[in-house]
Amino acid sequence: MTQEIHQTAVIDPRAMLGEDVMIGPYCVIEGPVQLGDRCHLKSHVVVSGPTAVGSDNVFYSFAAVGEQTQDLKYTGEPTHLEIGSHNVFRENVTIHRSTARDGKTVLGSHGNYLAYSHVAHDCVVGDHVIFSNNGTLAGHVVVEDHVVIGGLTAVHQFCRIGQHAITGGCSKIVQDVPPFMIADGNPAEVRGINKIGLERRGFEDTNIRALREAYKLLYREKLNVQQALEAMDERFADDPVVQQLKSFVESSDRGIIR
Repeated sequence: MTQEIHQTAVIDPRAMLGEDVMIGPYCVIEGPVQLGDRCHLKSHVVVSGPTAVGSDNVFYSFAAVGEQTQDLKYTGEPTHLEIGSHNVFRENVTIHRSTARDGKTVLGSHGNYLAYSHVAHDCVVGDHVIFSNNGTLAGHVVVEDHVVIGGLTAVHQFCRIGQHAITGGCSKIVQDVPPFMIADGNPAEVRGINKIGLERRGFEDTNIRALREAYKLLYREKLNVQQALEAMDERFADDPVVQQLKSFVESSDRGIIR
């Protein structure tokens, strides 16, 4: 096992470092931290525990990962953060552990978290996400796979962002964003389906056309949500993508952005 650790780095004896880890100048690993193989901390990075990090993650300068929650209900017990593999965390990214001992903040794999983005306590973030600069999640937010959070977007606590959705820059998200949609504005409104993103990810033309029609039912036909869902079932019962959209809307506690 080879490790490259700069002489100015401070490593807690409780930390467990994988193979081929690189830890640059003035980094601090504090508490019970598990750092997977081939992770690279550039410089001035702080990782606090209990935190478990997978392999092949890159942390740029001044990222602060695994610090305690900012939730005022926190009473000091050990809380947790789990991060997958192949993520990039750019300068000044902040990610916090959960508030309660029986919860945890979870980030998936293959994410790209740009400068100053923030993931708060008890959030669950999926795979292949992009957080643009200053994209910010409050506590208990769920972000599904392949989501793009626009720069300076702020997401209210307990909201969900559905898979393959995208938010515009400077957006204020206070309700759930359905999957496959574009949400933009302050407060945000759904503007249409994420057609370009879906094409880039290999969605079939038939599914994209069906989603466009489902969007019209939800947002353009002057139907209430229940009527729109019933119409989706009548017209797109065999389309799995529209059925995913329908299931998300049906399970929404906060209601969807209109």
